[in-house]
Amino acid sequence: MPDVIHLDGVRAFGYHGVLEHEKVNGQEFIIDVVVETNFDKAVKSDDVADTINYALIAEDVVTSVTQERFDLIEKLADHIGQKVLAREGVQRVLVTVNKPHAPIDADFTNVSVTRELP
Repeated sequence: MPDVIHLDGVRAFGYHGVLEHEKVNGQEFIIDVVVETNFDKAVKSDDVADTINYALIAEDVVTSVTQERFDLIEKLADHIGQKVLAREGVQRVLVTVNKPHAPIDADFTNVSVTRELP
């Protein structure tokens, strides 16, 4: 079983959506990331340089949400996943994009999509 880093509830404001008002007004997105890796080297060295720095993963998330624009949150999840997967030591990544203010004409708590890479 691989070692796992969980980064849950990263909040960022972005302009993702199909509808014009989503592209103009934007909304908050909440992102969860699960990274599979191997902690063996970090456990031996006790050095952050030998593991996945979750602060950098958080930066990947915030940058993706705030500086990119996609119609689909599926594309946003993939974009974040590709950035995280490119980091050294990442074996697999699972990204969930939560859109709690999605324009749905119903009483709901949240809409989310999850993308697993590779």
